Amino acid sequence: MTEAPAEFVTDAETEPSAEPTEQPAAERNIQALIAENADCIGWLSIDGTNISYPVMYTPSNPQKYLRRNFYGKYSQSGVPFLDGRCDLQSTNLIIYGHNMRNGTMFSDLKKYVDKDFQIAHRTVKFETMDGIRYFTVTNVLKTNTSDAWYNRIAAEDGRRCLVLSTCYGSGKDGRLLIIAAEN
Repeated sequence: MTEAPAEFVTDAETEPSAEPTEQPAAERNIQALIAENADCIGWLSIDGTNISYPVMYTPSNPQKYLRRNFYGKYSQSGVPFLDGRCDLQSTNLIIYGHNMRNGTMFSDLKKYVDKDFQIAHRTVKFETMDGIRYFTVTNVLKTNTSDAWYNRIAAEDGRRCLVLSTCYGSGKDGRLLIIAAEN
């Protein structure tokens, strides 16, 4: 096994279900992450939450990282990934991640149903090789998998959007969408 980049550390050897943790942003090197795994396209983070993870992209196998870790090994938590119909030039970026009971991955997104939390955590940061993009949360939707947002690959108002999607509620198709517009 090769050593993980300093920016992406797991506790997999001591705890099989452990998830990645981030080093301080000043130490993050997107280029090194991409060199380690070419499926990685960037890093998604929201200050004041546990959301700070690489984002994967495999358009020919869109859900490859649904149950795989950064290194492609089985992981119940998976790794957040960009919808295979999108790419980094799309005006509507849809990123999926699991809502894990242990508080990892997109679990903190469920806190956005509280308006005070939403106001206090409005900025979503997405770092790629092209630089850092900042998005402001504009809407939170409790919905299902047939919601029209899942079919919007292009933003309708001309602004670039970032849509974070995770499971929500007890139904198998219950979803929570955090919609953010680029600043």
